Amino acid sequence: MAAEEFPVEVGVIFEGQRIRKEEMQVEFGGPKIDRKFELVRVLPPEEVEDRKVETDGPDLPELKEGGSYRLGIFIKVAGEKLERDLESVLERRIHAYTNYIDGIMHLNQRYDIWIRIGKKQFKKGLNTLQWWGKALIRLFKSELPVIEKMQVIFITDQEKVSKMWEEAIKIYKARDIRTRTITDEEVDTFYGCILCESFAPAHVCIITPNRVSLCGAITWFDARAAAKVDPKGPNFAVPKGELIDPIRGEYTGANEVVQKRSMGQNQRFYLYSMFGYPHTSCGCFEAIAFYIPEVNGIGVVHRDFKGATVNGLPFSTMAPQASGGIQTEGFLGVGIEYFYSPKFFQADGGWNRIVWMPKALKERIKDAVPTHLYDKIATEEDVGNVEELKQFIVEKGHPLAKYVVVEAPAEEAAVEAPPTEAVPATVSTAVPETAVIPGLPAGNMKIVLNFEGVKLKAGRIIIRQKHSK
Repeated sequence: MAAEEFPVEVGVIFEGQRIRKEEMQVEFGGPKIDRKFELVRVLPPEEVEDRKVETDGPDLPELKEGGSYRLGIFIKVAGEKLERDLESVLERRIHAYTNYIDGIMHLNQRYDIWIRIGKKQFKKGLNTLQWWGKALIRLFKSELPVIEKMQVIFITDQEKVSKMWEEAIKIYKARDIRTRTITDEEVDTFYGCILCESFAPAHVCIITPNRVSLCGAITWFDARAAAKVDPKGPNFAVPKGELIDPIRGEYTGANEVVQKRSMGQNQRFYLYSMFGYPHTSCGCFEAIAFYIPEVNGIGVVHRDFKGATVNGLPFSTMAPQASGGIQTEGFLGVGIEYFYSPKFFQADGGWNRIVWMPKALKERIKDAVPTHLYDKIATEEDVGNVEELKQFIVEKGHPLAKYVVVEAPAEEAAVEAPPTEAVPATVSTAVPETAVIPGLPAGNMKIVLNFEGVKLKAGRIIIRQKHSK
């Protein structure tokens, strides 16, 4: 893109650029703003005004310096070869191409977007949303020739953003529901996505019919359409290969891609488990699943939840544990649609293992939660810490209640872990018959801890198996 046409430089060199709060002129979306979205629609040619950029509401100079605002990004595209399946993929490219622009930081997707405009670049002339729109049109049309016409609309009128946000949510939901019609077993090809490699070079997303991208924006159908029109792009086919483990969801084809795309940092992926070799994340995930060892259960928190979770940590503190393309057992970034998957934590006990989530998330995915478990999953209104969670689990008769010890003996305590059993293939949502300590192998192993006349205070206990030489 010719430098003289734009007040700032535009190029891949600026991907990953961060703009801190004190450096920003203005921000749109983010955790403090309730309604924001980006939406792409494939429309007939006569409904798209090619290369037109418009702002519905106040432009950058009219917004308070340092302020945070709602924003809607609505893009219309037309082209003979464009399919509706490409809409989600084009939306994710907004993230990539916006980050090419010096002075604009774009994070997340769909209804979670977070954008900052830099003060320095604002003073250099990046003082209107027109420049952003023009850059997007140029980049989209140069890299995706299937787009014949494109129009960009920035909605900054706060009431209009709110109204159109409701329509966008309906569109997102309709796309997600479509994926529930097929299963991983019915296809011979999965798809990969590396749109976020500038933020996490070792991360690759493996997208299957039953495992949506962790950002929640790209389904198997979307990735398939993208790979077809742009075979050299960030979405590509992943041959399944041989099935190694049907419960954990391990495939030779997926492993080969993971090894190659992570530059050897990661070797294996379990698609249906958060232990062993969990799927990696970049940081754009919609929610985080986290292990709660005190009850041998799993908690889930979504990005919009502002408070501390049942383990005392907020979303922002746990996010680094699940991001950066690093495999961390017990922490997993997921897309909201994954809660509707028949493979949902299949190797870990499925819904029988879920013990806590924010009330807003629980109500949002109510139709995904098994009816007999809904009232047995605690929220922030039910419990405030792990001890209260233990009481809740026992009182409600949660499947994990038999593993919970509410009160330990005052003087001497002996803790035994009987032989563990693997989750049987025929009961994918069953809770293991014995408490499982992630990281320790199943088998005839006995652990006895005896404490007499001592007081222990430990932030962390690590148990390792001693191997004979």
